[in-house]
Amino acid sequence: MLKLPVYLDNNATTPMDPRVLEAMIPYFVEHFGNAASRNHPFGWEAEEAVDYAREQVAKLIGADPKEIIFTSGATEGDNLAIKGVYEMYASKGNHVITATTEHKAVLDTCKHIEKSGGEVTYLQVNSEGLVDLKELEAAIKPTTILVAIMYGNNETGVIQPVKEISTIAKKHGVLFFTDGTQAVGKVPVDVNKDGIDLMAFSAHKMYGPKGVGALYVRRKNPRVKVTAQIDGGGHERAMRSGTLNVPGIVGFGKACELCMQDMESDTLRIQTMRDKLERELLKLEEAYVNGSTQHRLPHVSNISFKYVEGEGLMMGFNKNIAVSSGSACTSASLEPSYVLKALGLGDDLAHSSLRFGLGRFTTDEQIDYTIDKVSTTVLKLREMSPLWEMYKEGVDINAIEWAAH
Repeated sequence: MLKLPVYLDNNATTPMDPRVLEAMIPYFVEHFGNAASRNHPFGWEAEEAVDYAREQVAKLIGADPKEIIFTSGATEGDNLAIKGVYEMYASKGNHVITATTEHKAVLDTCKHIEKSGGEVTYLQVNSEGLVDLKELEAAIKPTTILVAIMYGNNETGVIQPVKEISTIAKKHGVLFFTDGTQAVGKVPVDVNKDGIDLMAFSAHKMYGPKGVGALYVRRKNPRVKVTAQIDGGGHERAMRSGTLNVPGIVGFGKACELCMQDMESDTLRIQTMRDKLERELLKLEEAYVNGSTQHRLPHVSNISFKYVEGEGLMMGFNKNIAVSSGSACTSASLEPSYVLKALGLGDDLAHSSLRFGLGRFTTDEQIDYTIDKVSTTVLKLREMSPLWEMYKEGVDINAIEWAAH
């Protein structure tokens, strides 16, 4: 049974797993206490639920429950990690290293640090979307306090060599922070094996509720500290004040537990569907996968269809297939994606790309439907394109000099 519309934008958010909702419901009405109310059973109940969720979250990433700081999501986690380290280690230095393909939450936080007098090095990536480890090491100097490189990219799914990056950072006594939002729950992430000192991630990318996330902060070898960015009652080991979102945290914990339980079977099924989607769509002429196909998340495929506009493509099937295009998702502007540009794609290819994000609830029928719809829409739009006609006639499009208006 084909269920429409088809949702293939799981990198933006995932639908909540019904089992997560089930775990949350009692904490809205019956067990509504404030986890910080230490004087009565209502508070104790809430605190117990939060402690249990902390264990579930920690277990998924191989951490100690005391190392989990609950936040409102990964954007807050990115801010808390980068600004928190920058302020806490100011006496040691003020230099941060990151990459040009990071999420806006990291890049904009780094810009904020530059305005505050800090120094940031933005590493370029190669055509596969990977950072160069030699360049990374060469960028480290005596004032470097933090390397901030994401685990898996939200647009291309490219997975960075996290273990190697952390080894380099450790060798120079520099902390390593990673935005693990797209990776946690999808691929095995272990903060100790991977050598991660701080990591932000979010519940709504792993079939949990929106508005809740966590920042992992290492407690030993080395003991990491961050200054709070929100002041108040000293909640979350004084790193993040504010009444805890108990139902959200309960849901987050349950989502992590389910990811641990289902990751292997989910990954196998989702990757098989993704590979089929990609294989069939690449049968179209001038279709290309963006980013590394060796090192990437199992549920993501970013494909450019040359001589077709991504936005136009989406309009062709938008009512029935939810994907995102290579134009900036962060604004209403039609800027080509800065991530794809960083991989060396020209504006035309960046504009003609679609990101497919599969998930736990994607079905084979939906993938077949998507293959059919995307293929026919690409062919139809190309038939109407003068550029495609010229390409088919053997004209070198890049050599054309367009008349100025």
